[in-house]
Amino acid sequence: MKYHIITYGCQMNKADSERIATVLERKGYLPARNIKQASFVVVNMCSVRQSAVDRVYNKIKNLKDKQIIITGCILKQDRTKLKKNKCEIIDFKDLFKIEPKIIYPECFVPIMEGCNNFCAYCVVPYTRGREQYRKEAEIINEATTLIKKGCPKITLLGQNVNSYPNFSTLLTKINNLPGNFKITFLTSHPKDFSAQLIDVMAKSTKIIKHLNLPVQSGDDDILKRMNRPYTVQQYKNLVARIRKKIPDIRLSTDIIVGFPGETKKQFERTVKLFKEIKFNAAYISKYSPRPGTAAFKMKDNVPLEEKKRRTKCLRNLLSS
Repeated sequence: MKYHIITYGCQMNKADSERIATVLERKGYLPARNIKQASFVVVNMCSVRQSAVDRVYNKIKNLKDKQIIITGCILKQDRTKLKKNKCEIIDFKDLFKIEPKIIYPECFVPIMEGCNNFCAYCVVPYTRGREQYRKEAEIINEATTLIKKGCPKITLLGQNVNSYPNFSTLLTKINNLPGNFKITFLTSHPKDFSAQLIDVMAKSTKIIKHLNLPVQSGDDDILKRMNRPYTVQQYKNLVARIRKKIPDIRLSTDIIVGFPGETKKQFERTVKLFKEIKFNAAYISKYSPRPGTAAFKMKDNVPLEEKKRRTKCLRNLLSS
């Protein structure tokens, strides 16, 4: 029998899909070249945005002749609906313990699972649970194995990767492993970005000088309502410290436009921040309500057309 995996969402889901592939192939299943050749399809879904959930349901409609297995980040209400659509839901436990199927040119190494931050717009603490950390020795052993197999780039993953205990020490130990490879990591929270981590990045010969540092909004009131525990000035100060130590750093960020109650004036503060920071790239999302989150109780009062306008405005700034 042959399988096909469809992956939605973040790099953590991509890492999980690599491990799912290993599990299936150890059981004797073979990868199909395309969906048509597959006996069954594994959909590794993401519930962070409604648009991602909608894509899963649309995909399922076109796979009626296939056995469908759903895994990944799944909210309770989606589980019920998916079962009614005759989908089998499987929670792939202990995937950390499984060596991933290597897919060049990048090897994903999860170092933690879950999140303790409870940002008002995010479902991750409800779908993946609270933070759990892999043992340092286990991570280093996996990285060593991948490097020996020729993996040119190790990407350390976590919903809040730099909340890993002694993350700077872990990075240093991986940097010191023998071999010709590079290191990167996703995703960082500004509140956990320490001076020690900046120093390790600055001194490292293998850590790629690119950093994704989500700010989400350029307005303090919106940040507070998002449950992001920093101010715009604190974020700017952090960026200044990073750029002082690592002048050639490439900086990207995540932004949500149209968060409940975001006025045009508040959005203009995000525009101002974009102009000041001069990000190299940004992942811009239009806010969509997610059941179970704190923001779901807030009125989604920014019209879709206005969200689109704000998205276009920020993208224009990036390309200017």
